[in-house]
Amino acid sequence: MKYFKSFFDFYINSSIHVALAVYALVRITELYFGLPYNEPLDYFIFYGSITGYNFVKYAGVAKLHHRSLTKNLRLIQIFSLICFVLMVYYGVQIQFSTLLWFLPFGLLTLFYAIPFLNGLSKNLRNIASLKILVIALVWAGTTVLVPIINAEKLIDSKVILHFIQRLLFVIVLTLPFDIRDLQFDKKDLQTIPQLIGIERAKKFGFILLGLTMLIEFFITPNTDFKTAFLIVFFVLLVLLQRAKRKQTKYYASFWIEAIPIFWWILLLIIVKN
Repeated sequence: MKYFKSFFDFYINSSIHVALAVYALVRITELYFGLPYNEPLDYFIFYGSITGYNFVKYAGVAKLHHRSLTKNLRLIQIFSLICFVLMVYYGVQIQFSTLLWFLPFGLLTLFYAIPFLNGLSKNLRNIASLKILVIALVWAGTTVLVPIINAEKLIDSKVILHFIQRLLFVIVLTLPFDIRDLQFDKKDLQTIPQLIGIERAKKFGFILLGLTMLIEFFITPNTDFKTAFLIVFFVLLVLLQRAKRKQTKYYASFWIEAIPIFWWILLLIIVKN
């Protein structure tokens, strides 16, 4: 049991779980738009997510709840280096024009961690109210726009609505983390729970979720897709409602981040080919 817990903690702390969530969203986009499975692109995004997230978490912006990772930090660094090499391996198999579309999202990730404002003392994460928007833009851009552009599909109204839906969905996913981090975040970050309180932040999330459900009825006529999203909608609704400042250790880091994976698996099970 001790070894399983150590492995599970490594799985969470090394960002494998969050990378699987990002990967799942890419696969969901492929299903919605009938895109062919693209192994180099999909694995580039997967390994790039591990590399990017570990860079952000362990490159000077780690908070108090990461200090317990000191003993395993070296192992995570080695693992991140391996993932970086794999990211490069798959990256050279991708069209250069597609790689250019990753550039703005890569820069957002870089400047989220590295101070470059106010005399190199401030990064994007430290700009009031910007944290959640940066995360949502990177996730939505990487998992919706890039696969569509790589497949040379037209950016039409359906793609734009899908992008907006993904943006709102990720913002809602992030809220339980911001609620948890109230005990760690500085007040000048002005996260949504800091600005309007936990209960109002939840209500705000419910409104955004409602919008994602509304958009779902515009972007697909497929009943199976709608059914899968409706299930995911209610699961996220319940988990957001139950989110609180003092959460169990894995509430946000595992259960919330597992929702995109659950959504993808659900689509694979119930969608009729």
